[in-house]
Formats: sequence, structure tokens, C-alpha cells
Amino acid sequence: MPDLNTPNSKGKTIKDYLPMAARMLLGKENPKEGPVESAVENEQYNSGKPAIDKKKLEEVITTLKDYKAGKANLEARIVEEERWWKLRHWDVIRGKNGRETAQNPEEARPEPTSAWMFNSISNKHADIMDNYPEPNVLPREMADENDAKTLSSILPVVFERNEYEETYDKAAWYKLKHGVVAKGVFWNKELENGLGDIDIRFMDILNIFWEPGITDLQKSRNLFVIDLKDNDLLEQEYPQLKNKLGGQIIEAKQYVHDDNVDVSKKSVVVDWYYKKRTPEGKTILHYCKFCGSEVLFASENEPENYPNGFYDHGKYPVRFDVLFPEEGTPVGFGYIALMKSPQLYIDKLSQVILENSMMSAKVRYLVKKNSGINEDEFLDWSKPVVYYEGDPNNIIPLQVQQVGGSVLNMLQMKIDELKETSSNRDVSQGSSSGGVTAAAAIAALQEAGNKTSRAMIAAAYRSYTQECYLAIELIRQFYDEMRTFRIVGEKGGFEYVQYSNANIKGVPVAPYLGQEMQPGYEQTYRVPVFDVVVKPQKRSPYSKMAQNELAKELYQMGFFNPQLAEQVLTALEMMDFDGEEKVKEKVQQGQTLLNQMMMMQDQMNKMGLIIMELTGKDVLGLTEGAQAAPAGVQKAPQGKSMGSAATDAQKGTMTSYGQKLAERAKPSLENA
Repeated sequence: MPDLNTPNSKGKTIKDYLPMAARMLLGKENPKEGPVESAVENEQYNSGKPAIDKKKLEEVITTLKDYKAGKANLEARIVEEERWWKLRHWDVIRGKNGRETAQNPEEARPEPTSAWMFNSISNKHADIMDNYPEPNVLPREMADENDAKTLSSILPVVFERNEYEETYDKAAWYKLKHGVVAKGVFWNKELENGLGDIDIRFMDILNIFWEPGITDLQKSRNLFVIDLKDNDLLEQEYPQLKNKLGGQIIEAKQYVHDDNVDVSKKSVVVDWYYKKRTPEGKTILHYCKFCGSEVLFASENEPENYPNGFYDHGKYPVRFDVLFPEEGTPVGFGYIALMKSPQLYIDKLSQVILENSMMSAKVRYLVKKNSGINEDEFLDWSKPVVYYEGDPNNIIPLQVQQVGGSVLNMLQMKIDELKETSSNRDVSQGSSSGGVTAAAAIAALQEAGNKTSRAMIAAAYRSYTQECYLAIELIRQFYDEMRTFRIVGEKGGFEYVQYSNANIKGVPVAPYLGQEMQPGYEQTYRVPVFDVVVKPQKRSPYSKMAQNELAKELYQMGFFNPQLAEQVLTALEMMDFDGEEKVKEKVQQGQTLLNQMMMMQDQMNKMGLIIMELTGKDVLGLTEGAQAAPAGVQKAPQGKSMGSAATDAQKGTMTSYGQKLAERAKPSLENA
């Protein structure tokens, strides 16, 4: 009997043909048609030719060159902005690659490089790092709550293993400078000693190429990522490249470095991601790595290993985070493009002022010819005596006119313009004006002036959310083995949890009776879906102070008094602040505890009344408590205690026969 699991030349087993055979028996399919396959798949299997070969790479390389030509202006802008960032913008102004100086250094004009733009960008960077993100995974169904809670705990661990804070820091600088930053979420099979793990990396926009004209990176037909690698290392890793390296299929754009960077012994390695639609209408993602005209890896050439594409999520593993968006492109512009014009005129006006000051400091003279002055002695300040013949009035010092106040005012206006356009006023750096001296008032002004920073951070959180989704999908696809994570527990201590993709990979949904026999039937799976909510892990000093002040105000207003729980819960419903749910939970716990204590106290009072009725002793001190009642509390009538009044009330409902029974039941302790 043949093995049902043995694949044929097309990679299919007998089980794959059972649904078609059943439909043939029912007369619903023509046996001559055979199984449904795409034309490309048929051609590939029948000819034995791989889908990605050298001929296909020639077309791909042409596409890559077209993509590179489409972003040539963007690459030139990024390289120029990097020179502005390094305070080398005078080289850009002159249009030279190097710093051009006069033959005599004293004759060169001053070229001041003030750091107003640098200061503004560094202040924005500090705002971003003060709000480092942390994910919170939420389930969409109750059955997935445990997995969502575990993912919320292990995702920060996965990001920490990737040193994500350093990546986040570097990406923040790049985004502020150039207006867009790229981060990739990949699966690296070499991590964790070959077990593989998620690899999150910062990526340079100069090395990424997409289809010109699109605004969403996921809608690009192809995505290319290039990297320069040493030829000898490539030959070690890929022996098929031996004696085939040399010459570049594409020239990677380089920054202007202070050092001499030699790339002659390096080759461009291209990671090519592309999307294809299957005959079933599903879009899958394939991946190909090639160098020159040699294919190093192609997932489409291994359909048996990658039936759902390289990544099951079907998305490009690269995410763009844009600062100021532009229409018609997935990238944007940054603060350097916004501030370089005022920075340029600040430095040009400073150049004029410095030049005027230097001219004023170095006195020049008008000397009449044949004035009889010994020029060498006159210019030598070390000689106290200067000999002359003739009239000393023949030497007249030149008067240098000082820079007018309008130039100084214009310089200050340009400085203020740079501060205003970058939303980096003095108050955001701790300075104050207009008589504001109180720390709380300065902090409030700082927070009010951070509207642009909050909007910028919110955009970064949206990008971070997408990175978390990609990480969750990689966990769903590759975490087949149980892994151990050290997490921070609810009480702040370390805990160790184990996790795999067993619960989130997808559970087959059982078909109803006869569904398998219907044409076009495919097995369906229930895949848990999660939502990611981002919150700041680190807070700015102002946020901490505001949160502490809020806690003190709530305490002073009695929000933590369980007797006021109903009013407090009503007030909390109308309030909105971080940690509101925890405060509600504490108030409700206090209310529940108070109700339990009141019920127990009521039961104890009843027990005390019964004991006092039976024994005549007030063991709970009910009478003493009534005598010591505070002012304003009305005592029981006729001078009786509250306990005695309660006893009389009980006796008042008894008949004479009941009173006699109570007297008989009263124990006598006289002979005890």
C-alpha cells in the first residue's frame, strides 16, 4: 500500500488529491482538468527551471536601477543635510567638497558655525527619549487573555535583547535630521545559538529602494535593501561567488566622510522583497538575496519549504516613521530642511559682524608718500622708539564704521525665527521671561509649549505599534520551541515564564458535515488577533511631578476614604488621567472591605446583645460605648444605654409566656 504522506514530483501527497477525487466521484469535476495550479507553478515543475534565475535577475536589476534613479534627489538632500548637521554647511555654501582656504590664513573671511539648529534638534531628541515606549497587548476575544498578558510581558524582553533603546535613540536622531527613519523587523536564524529570534535593526534610507510615486511602502511592487560587504567574507560564506566578484550592479550613495572610506574591495548584496498573488487570491511575500548575477537564496525556488511565502504575515519587514509628511512619497522632511535657511543667515550675519570687529581691532593707517617714517620701526611694536623725518601728521588712522543696530536686530530676528519655527522657545529649556519665577509655573509653560513634541511622539508610537505587530507575527510563525523569558511581575519582582506559539499559531476549525466534499473547500483556522496599545515607559520630570501632585490632591480630598466610595467613583468616571483604573480598583477594594467590616460589626453587636440578655454582662462594652457617645449623638430615652434600649425593644414584642421562658433559660452564675 502506498504511503499517503510521500510527495510526488510536484511535491503533493495522496491526501492533497483526496478532495478532488471526491468531487470527481460526485461528477462535479472533469478528471482531465486535474488539480488547480498556477501557470507559473506548472511551468516550474514541468521544466524543472527555478522561478528566480539569472535571466530574471537581469530584469530585477533594471527595476532596482529605476528605483534608485527615482530617489536621487532624496539621497542628495540627505547627504547635504548630514553635512549641515556636522556644522560643515560652509562647504555646502561654497559648493565644494573640501574646506577652501586662502593662501594667507589671515586674509580668509571668518566662517562662524553657530549651533542654534543643533541645540533645537538635541532638545527635541531629549523629548523623544523622555517618552520611551512600552507595549501593552490586548486580546479581541476572552479566550486569548492569557496569551495577550504573556505577550505584553515578553515583548519588552525581545526588544531589550535587540538593544532596542539604542536603536530607538539612533532612529530618533535620524528622523529629526532627515524627516524619515526606517526600522526593520526580521527573523534571524543565527541568533540564540541557531534557534533563531527576532532581529530589529535601524536602517539607512540611502540603502532602501521602493517604487517611485507610491505613498504607502506596503503598496510598492518591490522593495530592495542593499548592503556593502567585503569580498573575502562573501566568498567564505558563499563559495559559488569565488572569482565572480568585482564591479557593482549599482552604486551605493555615500556620505561625505572626514576619513577616506575605500569601497573598492566590497560588493553590493541585495535583499529583494516582492509580493505575488496565489491562484487562491492570497498575497504572499517572497524574499531573494543576490549578489551580482548570482542568486544566493530565493524562497520562491523552494515552494515546499515556503508554501506561504517567506513571512506568513505577507508584509514588507520594513517600517517608515515620518516626521513631516510630503504628498506623493512615503518619506518626509525634517528639522534641518526647516531650519537651515534661518541658520544660514544667522551665520552670514555673524560673519559680517565678526569681520567688522576684526577690522576694528586691527588699525590701518593712511601714510603720505615720502613722509619720512621708518615703516619697519613703526610696525614693530617691540620697539619703544620710532624715528621719523617730516610731519607726523602725515600718518592718519583709518576709522572703521561700526555695524549698525539694524544688523544686530536682524541677527536677533533670525535667531527668534529659528526658535519659533522649530518650537524650541527658551521656556522649553528651563529659561523664563516676563517675570515668571515659580517652578510650577515654568513647568506648566514647558508642558504647554510641548504640543509639537507630543504630536511627534504620537507618530513615533504609531510606528512602534506596527513594529510590535510584526514582532507578534514572527512569534506566531517561528516560536515553535518553548522559550524562557525573565519578566517583571505584577509586584515588581522578577519572574520566569515559558512561551511558544502553540496557542496563537492557529487552531483548525472542524468543518460541518459534508463541507469537505464541496468544490473549493479549504481548511480554515482560528488565529488569535491582538491589539497593541503603546504607553511611555519613561516619563519626563514634569510628568512625574504632575502625577505626584495629583496623588496628593486626591488624598487630601478624601478619595481614599472608603466611606466616600460612591461619591469618589462618580467623580473618577468624569476624570481622565494615567492610572485611573488602578485608583478605581483601590477605591472599590476599600469599599468592599468597609462593607465587610460593617457586616461583621453588626453581627458582633447582635451577638453582644444576646450574650448580655442571657448572662447580664456587657462583654462587648455596648453600654460603655453608649455612655461615652460624643456630643451631638442622641442617647436612648430614660437614661438607658443603647444596648438596654435594644433589649427592651426585643422584650416589648414578647408575650408574658415568652418572658417566662426567657427567665428560665437565663443561666445562673451564682453557684459557678
